[in-house]
Amino acid sequence: MAKDRRKQDVYTLVVEVGRKAGDGLPDGATGAALMCYASGVDEAEAVRETVAILKAADMAPLDVTGYGTEAERLAEGHEIEADEAELMARALAENAVIVAQVTPFFDKD
Repeated sequence: MAKDRRKQDVYTLVVEVGRKAGDGLPDGATGAALMCYASGVDEAEAVRETVAILKAADMAPLDVTGYGTEAERLAEGHEIEADEAELMARALAENAVIVAQVTPFFDKD
């Protein structure tokens, strides 16, 4: 008998990363925020997969904030642009983590 597979969904995550050699962040940056779309059967799995992939890419994840699925975000009144919805659909279709935006942090000094 085939094992029932749980339905995958896509979660919006913002991951704060620190500095690590080879991380690809600009010179002078103290870290960054990464907007990610990650597939998973639940948000915890999406977070685990995202952190594992970022560590494998020589990033140093410090904190993850979850914003829920597309349906949850729409229910909360978030506006989701067409390009964002397209990236979410791609993450689901490819069972992937997609880093959609990187915002480096710099000290003001």
